[in-house]
Amino acid sequence: MKMLNDYLRETFGMKVYKIALNGGFTCPNRDGTIGTGGCIFCSAGGSGEFAEDASYSIREQIDRGKARVSGKIRDGKYIAYFQAYTGTYAPVSRLRALYTEAVSHPDVAVLSVATRPDCLPPDVLDLLEEMNRIKPVWVELGLQTIHEKTAEMIRRGYPLSVYDEAVRQLRGRGIDVITHVILGLPGESADDMIETVRYVCAGGAAGIKLQLLHILKGTDLEALYLAGRVDVLSEDAYIAILKRCAAVIPDRVVVHRLTGDGDKKLLLAPLWSADKKHVLGRIQKEVLGLRH
Repeated sequence: MKMLNDYLRETFGMKVYKIALNGGFTCPNRDGTIGTGGCIFCSAGGSGEFAEDASYSIREQIDRGKARVSGKIRDGKYIAYFQAYTGTYAPVSRLRALYTEAVSHPDVAVLSVATRPDCLPPDVLDLLEEMNRIKPVWVELGLQTIHEKTAEMIRRGYPLSVYDEAVRQLRGRGIDVITHVILGLPGESADDMIETVRYVCAGGAAGIKLQLLHILKGTDLEALYLAGRVDVLSEDAYIAILKRCAAVIPDRVVVHRLTGDGDKKLLLAPLWSADKKHVLGRIQKEVLGLRH
């Protein structure tokens, strides 16, 4: 199983850090286009709690992000990651200005855009292809699950066929797809989760992100959790599922993440996930087979 850090070192010959940017976007699942409440797990920040402040220009956000990791990196490169909300949900003229500002930064090696598969019209695909000729472009798609019953429950807002078509279109333009999958979604068994991972890997994704389901304050999922209608995975159960995921992810698919840490100010459950050092230690030892 190839992890992102290894892939980046092989590709660029150095340490590469990700800087989470905020382009000031919204989401069609929030602005009334397809819904107003968003996905039930999504926070008010559109999953961008760790992104830079949208009041700054993209260049300023990148420089602020560089300053945050200045103690860890000197001569490395960066991934400009449009993380908050839906990173392709704006007129092409605005997207071109934002993306161009990011790729023109001399220290940016990759442009990464998190978006929804239903927010990739032809003109946006053309723009992404254009940017990909300047610097590598990754498009991160929030699939979460292949199971339609779960997708409806979490209010994802599009069928699996839309994801499949987005992958086909992006691959046809030479753009790498990284697919987000949430482990521990309500009602899903471990077998259901593994089925999603297998599907993503077989469907052409260049990378995969595995994320533990977090219950965050202020989300619709919080109300379900407090009402006892939703449970969360234990630490042991999550590690066991990750081991099964590792067994089915081929080496050609780069693993960008094996867990994720929710904003501690918002995290309601599972609280064990807040001990990031401990969790990563277990993953390294029990899933990746690495010794400290």
